[in-house]
Parts: sequence; C-alpha cells; structure tokens
Amino acid sequence: MAPVKNILLLRHAKSAWSDTTLSDHDRPLNRRGERAAKAIGDHLAQHGPRPDLVLCSTAMRTRQTLAPVIKRLGTHAPPIALEDTLYLASEESLLERLQAVADDITTVLLVGHNDGIWRLAEMLAGHGQPARLAALQEKYPTGTLATLQFPDGPWRDLAAGSGDLVAFVRPRDLMRR
Repeated sequence: MAPVKNILLLRHAKSAWSDTTLSDHDRPLNRRGERAAKAIGDHLAQHGPRPDLVLCSTAMRTRQTLAPVIKRLGTHAPPIALEDTLYLASEESLLERLQAVADDITTVLLVGHNDGIWRLAEMLAGHGQPARLAALQEKYPTGTLATLQFPDGPWRDLAAGSGDLVAFVRPRDLMRR
C-alpha cells in the first residue's frame, strides 16, 4: 500500500447552553456531549489512524471533546497544539493551518467548530463511497469524525478535491450498538 497522509476532522461534541453567563468560548459539553466524546475516543483508539499531531481550538467544548480521545490513545499521546486561531475558523483558515504542518507528520487530528470543519471536509473530499459523501453533504453533527486520506507529499500541496473520505462517523452511529 502506498504511503498516505491522513486528516481527522472532529467537530466538538454537544455543548451546554444552560449557563447564560458564560461566553461562547467557555461553554462546556453537556452530558450527551461527554458520552459522544468518549464514544468517538473509543472508536479512534480502536480503528485509527493514530494521530501524530493534534490541532485543537482553545474553546472549552473542543478541549473537553479532545480529552477522552487523548485518554484512550494511552501513554503515547501525540503532541497537542491548542490554538486560538482555530476557534470558529473558516475552512480557508483551517486549510492554511494544515498546509503549514511539518512534512514528517503523517496524521493530523483537527478539533474544531462548524461551519469551518464541515466546509473543510466538503472542500477536501473529492472521492469516497457515494453514501459517505452524501452523509457529509447532508449534515456534520456535533461530535462527528471525518477521516480523509491524501497521497503522501508535502502538506503545502493539500488542495480542494484531493482527498478520499474513508470514514464519516457520527456519535449516534456508535452509541446505538
């Protein structure tokens, strides 16, 4: 099998709106979001690919979504970059950030927000199973993980339509089992 690059795009899980005194940036996950984050963490640990680098928005809900993922990856968790610029970032900004990743990195997990995460996945996914692509086009629910593969090469060459959507996993798909 030829070497590939992988991008894991994780939208934060369901957040709580009960405390109206909190800023949007400081909103935590609700109980459903906590369960979803654990389910996605279990899925990623069991089915991979394992990230070499994590890029995560500084928002509370993205950090809380990431925590069970890192816990389930165990003692060899990848480096984590918490970045203010990922908070509510556009797909163009997210693409630019991915294009700046060091070329020795094979798999990046990006934890962020809609609409940027969704639009980035749509932009990059040029190939994949029709049902998976249709699900991506329809909706990108909270806590969803899209896995895209690209031909091995410099991250700066990452371009629209160049990826293969190999997985699109929603928390509800995992929690039904």
